[in-house]
Amino acid sequence: MIKITCRATSSSREHEAAVTKSNRHSTLPGAARSPARKLRCAVYTRKSSEEGLDMDFNSLEAQREACEAYVVSQRAEGWVLVPDHYDDGGISGGTLERPALKRLLADIEADRLDIVLVYKIDRLSRSMLDFLKLVETFDRRKVTFVSITQSFDTRSSMGRLTLNMLLSFAQFEREVTGERIRDKVAASRKRGMWMGGWTPFGYEARDRKLFIQEAHAEQVRSIFKRFLVLKSATKLARELVAKQATNRYGHLLDKSVLYKILNNRVYIGEAVHKGTSYPGEHEAIIDRKLWDQVHAIIEASPRTRAAGARAQTPAILKGLLFGPDGAAMSPTHTRKSGKLYRYYISQSVMKRGTDACPVRQVPAAEIERVIIEQIRSLLLSPEIIVATWRAAQRADEEVSENDVRDALVEFELLWAELFPAEQARIIELLVERVDLSTTGIDLHLRIEGLTSLCNDLRGTKAQSEAA
Repeated sequence: MIKITCRATSSSREHEAAVTKSNRHSTLPGAARSPARKLRCAVYTRKSSEEGLDMDFNSLEAQREACEAYVVSQRAEGWVLVPDHYDDGGISGGTLERPALKRLLADIEADRLDIVLVYKIDRLSRSMLDFLKLVETFDRRKVTFVSITQSFDTRSSMGRLTLNMLLSFAQFEREVTGERIRDKVAASRKRGMWMGGWTPFGYEARDRKLFIQEAHAEQVRSIFKRFLVLKSATKLARELVAKQATNRYGHLLDKSVLYKILNNRVYIGEAVHKGTSYPGEHEAIIDRKLWDQVHAIIEASPRTRAAGARAQTPAILKGLLFGPDGAAMSPTHTRKSGKLYRYYISQSVMKRGTDACPVRQVPAAEIERVIIEQIRSLLLSPEIIVATWRAAQRADEEVSENDVRDALVEFELLWAELFPAEQARIIELLVERVDLSTTGIDLHLRIEGLTSLCNDLRGTKAQSEAA
């Protein structure tokens, strides 16, 4: 059973009587009075807010001083104060995620403490469930818990009832305080006031108000306008990541951050609370017309927008090209002086920055040309011709090695006449994977794809000869 010791509130006469009674038992004939065992005492203090912690004598020090004085008063009982301080400043009592409390519990588990003192019970916890968990830990390690301003003993049923009542009121007070703060925030938001939190990119917060930071605000405007042109958050995010564009907190403007910017109604001068918008006190960065145009695109089907982007920017290695770290290399493009520049960029770089992959990006035209030339040369190699012929024989035993060779030679001659969409379809049919490293390229072909291509070419040739 855990013992909770509190500051005595009885009269000095009752105290003297208790001491006399204790002495009478200790001075029985033949009994030698043994010295009191040293009891290691730790003082735990906590304050919910950081306000006033920078003062010369703050609330934590006041709590500690009162507890230390109580330890001194119990010196005759063997109480000794440990030198370590367990102080949690600016942390709510509604959570157990407190550095000093964790350190205290670790020392208890290591059997370094015998008594834990607090100024009031709610300094240890304002949650009844959390407090009961702590009490179980104290009880298991035979550690006494002391509240120096509240008098009760949990060894009796009345003491346990008193403890539960105090904890219930402490939890009630915390919940009421939380409701009061939430109501205040809601009322302030309805009036359009800024109530703190992460300051939106493009603004700066002063005296609980938002003011436009023109340099960043211009970047926000360019993001909205560029999205209107590209009609794709994925493509815009690739451009921004390639330029190493970041927000005020140093986060790369990847797709997730970009969507937060595009959907933040603060930029049109509104304050939002729990999904409801109210006219804000701050000045808007984006006009309503631009906002509506951007959100008309966002609300459209993502598949429709993606299909449009793919039609405008062919990428024959999409889904086939992988970087040294195994991550996919995704196609993207940018325009400079009216000229289109295409390239493949590592997904790792897009998500975690330029140091995430040794090959950040490669020019699309160059890598596609190298892969196509490699495929065309491999198609005429003896190893590929034989492997394709053997695979084709499983479906048609009459096919000869020369038939396969003629079909592949014919395909090599026809390649330049194919449309980009047809080239992309054939590359997807023939290529299983392209691994890009810092020293070279590994190309993996699909033999079954080559066999299918040969059958198609042979069938087309047969039809033309019959005609």
